[in-house]
Amino acid sequence: MILEIRTYRLKPGTREDFVRIMREESLPLLAKAGIDVVAHGASLVDEDGHEEAYLIRAFPSREARDEQEDAFYGSAEWLRGPREGIVSRIDGYHTIVIEAGDDAVRALRRQPDRNDGGRGSGPPSEPAAMISGTAPSVPRGACPRP
Repeated sequence: MILEIRTYRLKPGTREDFVRIMREESLPLLAKAGIDVVAHGASLVDEDGHEEAYLIRAFPSREARDEQEDAFYGSAEWLRGPREGIVSRIDGYHTIVIEAGDDAVRALRRQPDRNDGGRGSGPPSEPAAMISGTAPSVPRGACPRP
Protein backbone atom coordinates (compact mmCIF):
# COMPACT_ATOMS: atom_id res chain seq x y z
CA MET A 1 0.00 0.00 0.00
CA ILE A 2 1.14 3.54 -0.73
CA LEU A 3 0.62 6.33 1.77
CA GLU A 4 0.74 9.96 0.66
CA ILE A 5 1.35 12.58 3.34
CA ARG A 6 0.79 16.15 2.22
CA THR A 7 1.37 19.18 4.41
CA TYR A 8 0.12 22.62 3.51
CA ARG A 9 1.64 25.92 4.61
CA LEU A 10 -1.31 28.28 4.59
CA LYS A 11 -1.65 31.98 4.09
CA PRO A 12 -2.11 33.86 7.38
CA GLY A 13 -5.64 33.77 8.78
CA THR A 14 -6.94 31.10 6.35
CA ARG A 15 -6.59 27.84 8.31
CA GLU A 16 -10.14 27.68 9.66
CA ASP A 17 -11.68 28.25 6.21
CA PHE A 18 -9.18 25.90 4.54
CA VAL A 19 -10.02 23.04 6.91
CA ARG A 20 -13.76 23.72 6.60
CA ILE A 21 -13.65 23.74 2.78
CA MET A 22 -11.53 20.60 2.78
CA ARG A 23 -13.94 18.82 5.14
CA GLU A 24 -17.22 20.01 3.62
CA GLU A 25 -16.38 20.21 -0.09
CA SER A 26 -13.14 18.44 -1.02
CA LEU A 27 -13.47 15.28 1.05
CA PRO A 28 -16.86 14.31 -0.41
CA LEU A 29 -15.40 14.70 -3.92
CA LEU A 30 -12.33 12.65 -3.01
CA ALA A 31 -14.57 9.90 -1.63
CA LYS A 32 -16.71 9.98 -4.77
CA ALA A 33 -13.50 9.58 -6.82
CA GLY A 34 -12.59 6.49 -4.77
CA ILE A 35 -9.63 8.15 -3.03
CA ASP A 36 -9.11 6.87 0.52
CA VAL A 37 -8.56 9.81 2.88
CA VAL A 38 -6.94 8.40 6.01
CA ALA A 39 -6.71 11.64 8.01
CA HIS A 40 -6.86 15.39 7.52
CA GLY A 41 -7.03 18.60 9.47
CA ALA A 42 -5.04 21.43 10.99
CA SER A 43 -1.61 20.95 12.49
CA LEU A 44 -1.56 21.10 16.28
CA VAL A 45 1.43 23.45 16.09
CA ASP A 46 2.38 26.31 13.81
CA GLU A 47 5.89 25.75 12.46
CA ASP A 48 7.84 29.01 12.51
CA GLY A 49 4.55 30.82 13.14
CA HIS A 50 2.94 29.59 9.90
CA GLU A 51 -0.56 28.10 9.88
CA GLU A 52 -0.44 24.54 8.54
CA ALA A 53 -2.74 21.66 7.67
CA TYR A 54 -2.35 18.11 6.39
CA LEU A 55 -3.97 15.45 4.22
CA ILE A 56 -3.07 11.75 4.38
CA ARG A 57 -4.33 9.44 1.62
CA ALA A 58 -3.85 5.73 0.93
CA PHE A 59 -3.60 4.07 -2.48
CA PRO A 60 -3.12 0.45 -3.52
CA SER A 61 -0.09 1.34 -5.68
CA ARG A 62 1.91 4.24 -7.10
CA GLU A 63 0.20 3.70 -10.44
CA ALA A 64 -3.25 3.84 -8.84
CA ARG A 65 -2.24 7.05 -7.05
CA ASP A 66 -1.17 8.67 -10.31
CA GLU A 67 -4.34 7.56 -12.13
CA GLN A 68 -6.74 8.56 -9.36
CA GLU A 69 -5.12 11.93 -8.75
CA ASP A 70 -4.95 12.75 -12.47
CA ALA A 71 -8.65 11.93 -12.81
CA PHE A 72 -9.61 13.84 -9.66
CA TYR A 73 -7.57 17.00 -10.27
CA GLY A 74 -8.68 17.09 -13.91
CA SER A 75 -12.37 16.64 -13.10
CA ALA A 76 -14.90 19.38 -13.74
CA GLU A 77 -16.28 18.88 -10.20
CA TRP A 78 -12.90 19.78 -8.67
CA LEU A 79 -12.04 22.53 -11.13
CA ARG A 80 -15.45 24.25 -10.85
CA GLY A 81 -15.93 23.30 -7.21
CA PRO A 82 -13.66 23.76 -4.21
CA ARG A 83 -10.36 24.12 -6.10
CA GLU A 84 -10.17 27.92 -5.94
CA GLY A 85 -11.21 28.01 -2.28
CA ILE A 86 -8.48 25.52 -1.42
CA VAL A 87 -5.66 26.73 -3.69
CA SER A 88 -6.17 30.41 -2.86
CA ARG A 89 -5.39 29.69 0.81
CA ILE A 90 -2.18 27.69 0.20
CA ASP A 91 1.18 29.42 0.45
CA GLY A 92 3.05 26.18 -0.32
CA TYR A 93 2.87 22.44 0.21
CA HIS A 94 5.06 19.37 0.44
CA THR A 95 4.20 15.77 -0.39
CA ILE A 96 5.95 12.56 0.55
CA VAL A 97 4.93 9.10 -0.64
CA ILE A 98 5.92 5.98 1.28
CA GLU A 99 5.13 2.29 1.33
CA ALA A 100 3.06 1.40 4.38
CA GLY A 101 1.38 -1.68 5.73
CA ASP A 102 -2.30 -1.97 6.55
CA ASP A 103 -1.49 -1.68 10.28
CA ALA A 104 0.18 1.69 9.72
CA VAL A 105 -2.81 2.99 7.79
CA ARG A 106 -5.20 1.77 10.49
CA ALA A 107 -3.04 3.48 13.13
CA LEU A 108 -3.28 6.79 11.30
CA ARG A 109 -6.94 6.57 10.37
CA ARG A 110 -9.00 9.19 12.21
CA GLN A 111 -12.18 8.48 14.09
CA PRO A 112 -15.06 10.99 13.94
CA ASP A 113 -15.03 13.56 16.73
CA ARG A 114 -17.22 16.63 16.60
CA ASN A 115 -15.47 18.30 19.54
CA ASP A 116 -12.06 18.83 17.95
CA GLY A 117 -12.37 22.55 17.22
CA GLY A 118 -11.80 22.02 13.49
CA ARG A 119 -8.34 20.57 14.10
CA GLY A 120 -9.02 17.26 12.35
CA SER A 121 -11.35 14.38 12.80
CA GLY A 122 -10.46 12.91 16.19
CA PRO A 123 -7.51 11.04 17.64
CA PRO A 124 -5.79 8.22 15.78
CA SER A 125 -7.07 4.83 16.84
CA GLU A 126 -3.50 3.59 17.57
CA PRO A 127 -0.03 5.17 17.88
CA ALA A 128 1.10 6.74 14.62
CA ALA A 129 4.64 5.45 15.16
CA MET A 130 3.73 2.22 13.36
CA ILE A 131 4.59 3.63 9.93
CA SER A 132 7.36 1.70 8.27
CA GLY A 133 8.72 1.34 4.77
CA THR A 134 10.84 3.23 2.32
CA ALA A 135 10.04 6.40 0.45
CA PRO A 136 10.14 6.18 -3.35
CA SER A 137 12.07 8.95 -5.02
CA VAL A 138 9.68 11.80 -5.82
CA PRO A 139 11.43 15.07 -6.68
CA ARG A 140 10.31 18.16 -4.74
CA GLY A 141 7.71 20.02 -6.76
CA ALA A 142 6.88 16.92 -8.81
CA CYS A 143 3.28 17.13 -7.61
CA PRO A 144 2.12 20.42 -9.09
CA ARG A 145 -1.52 19.79 -8.28
CA PRO A 146 -3.78 20.66 -5.93
